[in-house]
Amino acid sequence: MIKLILRIILPILVLAGAGYATVTMIRNRPVPETRVAEIPLPQLVETIEAGYSNVTLSVFAEGTVAPRTVSELTPEVAGRVVEVADSLVVGGFFEEGDVLLRLDARDYELAVTRGQSAIAQAKLRLETERQEAAVAMVEWELLGSGRPTPLAMREPQIAEALAALASAEAALQQSEYDLERTVVVAPFAGRVRAERIDIGQFVARGNSVATLYAIDSAEVRLPIPDSELAFLNLPLAYRDGSPGAGEVPDPRVILRSRFAGRNHEWRGRVVRTEGEIDPGTRMVHAIARIEDPYARGSDPNRPPLAIGMFVEAEIIGRRSGPVVVLPRTVLRGVDRVLTVDSAGHVRFRQVELFRLERERILVVSGIEEGDRIIVSPLENAVDGMAVRVSDPSEEEDRHEQE
Repeated sequence: MIKLILRIILPILVLAGAGYATVTMIRNRPVPETRVAEIPLPQLVETIEAGYSNVTLSVFAEGTVAPRTVSELTPEVAGRVVEVADSLVVGGFFEEGDVLLRLDARDYELAVTRGQSAIAQAKLRLETERQEAAVAMVEWELLGSGRPTPLAMREPQIAEALAALASAEAALQQSEYDLERTVVVAPFAGRVRAERIDIGQFVARGNSVATLYAIDSAEVRLPIPDSELAFLNLPLAYRDGSPGAGEVPDPRVILRSRFAGRNHEWRGRVVRTEGEIDPGTRMVHAIARIEDPYARGSDPNRPPLAIGMFVEAEIIGRRSGPVVVLPRTVLRGVDRVLTVDSAGHVRFRQVELFRLERERILVVSGIEEGDRIIVSPLENAVDGMAVRVSDPSEEEDRHEQE
């Protein structure tokens, strides 16, 4: 009987406990938090205002600094070296007229002495012939008849003596020139590139003993694509020397180079263009000249514009017509930019480019004066999408707080 009662009551108690637990859990469950759905704000973009203006165009090129004049130092006479200037070393500076080299001059001094002796003898012979000619004239007047012959008057002998005197004077002048040439002087102010001589060495006439280059100016050969020539006023070198249409004499050029961890600048002029166009690269080569490249200049920390230095050149060109100057980063694709209209919507604009430069573009049409051009990155841009334009003053405050 008890077992029967347990079989009936026990399941009922289990079900009642489970029901109670379920009701308790439901009553004590956490209340879900109610949130209001947030609508994302339009993307924030930076813009610049478009404006037309005339700008000065520039063309960039690269080249290596080279000397304007390079000469081989060559003695004009032979001899043994008895003196070498301290400046005649690789990298040494010298001024025009400085003595660079002296050769043993004793042989040439003796030649001058012999030349002077030869002149004295030639003068004596000439005077003797003239005196004999005078005596012959007197004798002919006393004993002869008719007109005397030139030989009787010793005219050929006098002519020969005159020629001998002229030859002796020329030989003396040559000896004096050779004596002067035993002292080798600098033909210009310059620097030594290479040196191949020392004291005691014998040098022959015409043998090069050093390589020199002038330092009054330096030149840079700049390759320019023919497509860039329209932006420059380069000297075109017509046969008659007349300038081309719109040509500006010696366009300005700015040379830049990084040396010893710093950027430096030098200023010069484009003085000429080479006579040929490279058939392989279609480049025209312009020659920029920089005066006094080894001068200190206004910046005491600027190094000299040394020969062999690699430089980037900016050639100042023509003035353009009205164009809009924009950063190159605003260009989307080949010829489109993004603008923001007055309602804050993105609009695509197809533009006509006047020139595409390294860091900027020049636009001649397709943009209205005062248009707001988007300069910040904008991915998946769609024509008509809403954006927010950042306030420059707010941006400055945000950067100051950061």
